[in-house]
Amino acid sequence: MHPTLPLNHMETKGYTQDGTVDLRGRPVLASKTGKWKACAFLVGYEAFERMAFYGIASNLVNYLTTQLHEDTVSSVRNVNSWSGSVWITPILGAYIADTYLGRFWTFTLSSLIYVMGMIMLTTAVSLKSLKPTCTNGVCNKASTLQIAFFYTSLYTIALGAGGTKPNISTFGADQFDDFNPHEKELKVSFFNWWMFSSFLGALVATLGLVYIQENLGWGLGYGIPTVGLLFSLLVFYLGTPIYRHKVSKTKSPASNLIQVPITAFKNRKLHLPNNPSELHEHDPQHYINSGKRQVHYTPIFRFLDKAAVKDGNSGRPPCTVTQVEGTKLVLGMLLIWLVTLIPSTIWAQINTLFVKQGTTLDRSLGSRFQIPAASLGSFVTLSMLLSVPMYDRYFVPFMRRKTGNPRGITLLQRLGIGFVIQVIAIAIAYAVEVRRLHVIRAHQIVGPKEIVPMNIFWLLPQYVLLGIADVFNAIGLLEFFYDQSPEDMQSLGTTFFTSGIGVGNFLNSFLVTMVDKITGRGENKSWIGDNLNDSHLDYYYGFLLVISTLNLGAFLWASSNYVYKKETKEVNGGCIEMENKALEISPL
Repeated sequence: MHPTLPLNHMETKGYTQDGTVDLRGRPVLASKTGKWKACAFLVGYEAFERMAFYGIASNLVNYLTTQLHEDTVSSVRNVNSWSGSVWITPILGAYIADTYLGRFWTFTLSSLIYVMGMIMLTTAVSLKSLKPTCTNGVCNKASTLQIAFFYTSLYTIALGAGGTKPNISTFGADQFDDFNPHEKELKVSFFNWWMFSSFLGALVATLGLVYIQENLGWGLGYGIPTVGLLFSLLVFYLGTPIYRHKVSKTKSPASNLIQVPITAFKNRKLHLPNNPSELHEHDPQHYINSGKRQVHYTPIFRFLDKAAVKDGNSGRPPCTVTQVEGTKLVLGMLLIWLVTLIPSTIWAQINTLFVKQGTTLDRSLGSRFQIPAASLGSFVTLSMLLSVPMYDRYFVPFMRRKTGNPRGITLLQRLGIGFVIQVIAIAIAYAVEVRRLHVIRAHQIVGPKEIVPMNIFWLLPQYVLLGIADVFNAIGLLEFFYDQSPEDMQSLGTTFFTSGIGVGNFLNSFLVTMVDKITGRGENKSWIGDNLNDSHLDYYYGFLLVISTLNLGAFLWASSNYVYKKETKEVNGGCIEMENKALEISPL
């Protein structure tokens, strides 16, 4: 590890001020590395990876029911389990990156696993020997070998995503120097445009790949993103000479999460001083020499402050205020994470029940063309693609003039707006389903394959609103968890975002299974039966509406009690203070 140079020396020599290095550990010149010219090599991978993921996720429920002949509840459960795994495994990938390999090498190894999974999946849907056979319209069930190979392919992709997802976005954010005002301004827009490239990949998947899968073949539909993924990796490695790499300043960043509570418990009988300045903290010179950022005291989770109480009788030094505050940050983020689980459950409907709902409606466009039900998901992406530039170019500058906040509004205000829009979207989904059931009764439709004489575009408002909501809450969450994480745990911090989506998918799977079992007891009809024309999906949407509204209240409580990170990097002759990442220069 290359020693951290003093900030004033680095500034004079034109090096980055945040201590980033090249792949060999040497300080890098600010003018020749990083910024958007480095990110240009990264966004291509993100677009193709999202194209691959949504190319699978958006139509997987249809593949499972039409090709592997699974029932509705099983297919929804399996889609949610796989999708949840894709978003949960980043916890492992982030830990490996923050503790052992760093973001670049963790991403490199994981991307190879991801591509291998895509090749296996393309093989699984292409070879006749790996698919169930049909004779005179009667299809056999998939064999154990066929099912095992198919799901092994899917979960190989999930394992690869565990190392790529938390590291590629944080690696991109590392290309901007927080201590350079110009680069800091560029970074404000980074997550918006990063997600824009992600949405672009999702749009190609939901519009193009879904159609190819249903009309030209599943093998071609999965083969195209596999080739694209390989090409994007080649482009990624071409940018290696201009990438910036953050140096880990702690051997095991996550160890403080264990050390602080244990020390606080051991010191539970000690008196807590009234003045926080009496708690243990390194002197400013320590932070100058180490290049670390000092995190300032906050009056929350005060039971942890006892970990920093000075005790002359103890043989071990207490934790520092910075260590304690890092643990407080993680606890605060955990509270916010908990209230993002229900919104993630709502998002899970897009690739599951919304798609099955769409298959029952009139999908004709003209006399010959039928819209794939999963393609309606493209309107989620389209609304995102239209909303991101409007948010970045118009909404942020307008609100910046009103509030003085560089982001226009705070990160938690952004999340709150997104959650409100989601509640409106699920309310509309409930109303549309009530209308669909009314049409079914009016036309006396009972068969599972009978088409309801109601245009599929009735579902459009709920898709569009969820897309607009995502501009606020998905991008906001990614930025929030990166921004508020302790300095050496930003990959792990970003997994709060991915794991929230993952747990939301598992939660949806659990809810669908339990609702089906409870409501389908005895002679009762399940709310979510195989025949959606003879079920009560409206009741399930009503249930989601109630818990979403209650969750919004919980979010308002959690956000009102949240205290943003305030940190300082000490340097010779001054300090750079960052509170909620708003840069200020102040004398010592």
